[in-house]
Amino acid sequence: MKEKVFILGGCRSGKSRYALELAEGFAGDRKIYIATAAPGDDEMKQRIEQHQKERSKTWTTIEKHVLLPEAINENSQKSGVILVDCLTLWISNLFLQQNDQVKISGDIKRLTQSIENALCPIILVSNEVGSGIVPENRLSRQFRDVLGFANQSVAACCNSVLMMVAGIAVKIK
Repeated sequence: MKEKVFILGGCRSGKSRYALELAEGFAGDRKIYIATAAPGDDEMKQRIEQHQKERSKTWTTIEKHVLLPEAINENSQKSGVILVDCLTLWISNLFLQQNDQVKISGDIKRLTQSIENALCPIILVSNEVGSGIVPENRLSRQFRDVLGFANQSVAACCNSVLMMVAGIAVKIK
């Protein structure tokens, strides 16, 4: 069975750094980084540039804001490892595109199928949003609920789940 690793944590908990370090340890000369962030403003552009600087030249970056399952399917046959960063922004992009929980549930199902069928190791990063307060507005609650469902679904199909706390990986599964 190919390694399927899911890394959760709060903002600035060290998820991306840890995921990158873990991915660097996999054999193979073709490493794929699937970026879900859309450079919508200057601050996000700076964050994306910083993430790019952290990766070595051995990485190929594929930007897929909404077509994540397709990107995994297309690249897992010819990759040594795939790193997806992050599901939080992917769900946000889906909300911005369609704001339809039923359709997004279908996208999540297609994502888990692509993870299960991946022919190379895959590492996925997401924010843990279930530990905070209940958001005051409906859209924020819907987002939290859908991301929580996505996190549960991905965790169920991965053989390793880690929670990042203050830069330390805590094994969950």
